[in-house]
Amino acid sequence: MPRKLGRPTDHRNLMLRGMVTALLENGKIVTTVTRAKEIRPIAEKLITLGKKNTLHTRRQALSYITKSDVVYKLFEEISPKYAERNGGYTRIIRAGVRRGDAAPMAVISLVD
Repeated sequence: MPRKLGRPTDHRNLMLRGMVTALLENGKIVTTVTRAKEIRPIAEKLITLGKKNTLHTRRQALSYITKSDVVYKLFEEISPKYAERNGGYTRIIRAGVRRGDAAPMAVISLVD
């Protein structure tokens, strides 16, 4: 059962889309551990889509990722880098707690 992250469904889905887009655009992002664990399977599925590199998979990626230049980067740079790898494209590293509410923080990044 997916985590609700304290948000209504539409807001949660948009937040996850934005975070996955930022992860693919920048290579890493800092967020809470719970959000990082939610982002990981989505990002990995999109990278796997990128490895197929057909018109259909490009359109599927465009339907989820919010920026078209990030889709281009996914298909031209990120996915070819993982051509020989079967999954495990992301890494979550815990990064202490957030000042203010002491939420556990993590860095989620693409594996080199």
